[in-house]
Amino acid sequence: MKTIVLKVDPVNPEPEKIALAAKKLREGGLVAFPTETVYGLGADALNPKAILHLFEAKKRPPDNPPIVHIGDQGELYLLAREVPSEAKKLAEKFWPGPLTLVLKRSLSVPSITTCGLETIAIRMPKHEVALALIRRSGTPIAAPSANLAGRPSPTRAEHVLQDLEGRIDLILDAGPTPIGVESTVLDLTVQPPQILRPGGTPKEALEEVLGEVVFHPSVLSEKEPKIEKAKSPGMKYRHYAPKAEMWVVEGEPQAVEEELRRLSEELRKKGKKVGILATEETLSGCSADATCSLGRRGDLEEAARRLFGALRELDTQGVEIILAEGMPLKGLGVALVNRLRKASGYRIVKV
Repeated sequence: MKTIVLKVDPVNPEPEKIALAAKKLREGGLVAFPTETVYGLGADALNPKAILHLFEAKKRPPDNPPIVHIGDQGELYLLAREVPSEAKKLAEKFWPGPLTLVLKRSLSVPSITTCGLETIAIRMPKHEVALALIRRSGTPIAAPSANLAGRPSPTRAEHVLQDLEGRIDLILDAGPTPIGVESTVLDLTVQPPQILRPGGTPKEALEEVLGEVVFHPSVLSEKEPKIEKAKSPGMKYRHYAPKAEMWVVEGEPQAVEEELRRLSEELRKKGKKVGILATEETLSGCSADATCSLGRRGDLEEAARRLFGALRELDTQGVEIILAEGMPLKGLGVALVNRLRKASGYRIVKV
């Protein structure tokens, strides 16, 4: 299969390009497209054969449910058996945007789309290309991240090609994604509502609408969580991982910088090729075989935009070990801590 790449305007997507991509989806094909978070790999959510093809192309475990993307809030009622008042409030406040709601699945949704679960994860993306594609397709689109399972999520079309060239039909290339980490996934089938995966909508913003919101125990776990059935992507398996071994150093900034410097020197003396992923302030005091900046300390939005691309860049530079600076546990930092810990396989150094 030859993968077609179409450059598309991120603000005013060309109708003929959207029409071609939508036709591929209606025929059961796979189309990678940009959202405000990361690039998604789309398939018709109501077509079981297309969903099976989606899992095969990504080499995705069959018990890791994808998020279903919609182009209109009214589609909630097609996909969910019950739409509680909390879901309506959240949709009004945050959609389109980086928030996924877990609700009870409608019988109109094939079981394979939800990996046999009685729940379904739904969101409405905030990106003109994504919305145009969903609406032109005339069907909800199941779309996990457009990468091979376990790899860093793609924030550019080039990342999609690195993993999936020859495995999917088409890529809509609208440049880099604005946020850079995935959506927050909120389970509304339990009380209090539970964040299954932190992401682009912080817990604090959800609490302003709902009151009490809690994290699932796996979100900030410091070791591999044991989960039998995952209601959300990003919970059960190692995700976001570079090819290199990765360690995360967590603590106060000065102590983290000192430990990164010490570890880098120690590992390089042993002949290891070391990369450091950190803020500019931390990198100024460290040396390594390769470095990637997450931006200035405290700018969590910039760190989110850079994270996955930086992990891929360090892989291309052939490092054997990546040493990463931890992030503060506030706002978008919670999502960054979650991604760094999972990417490292929970190799966490506390200082």
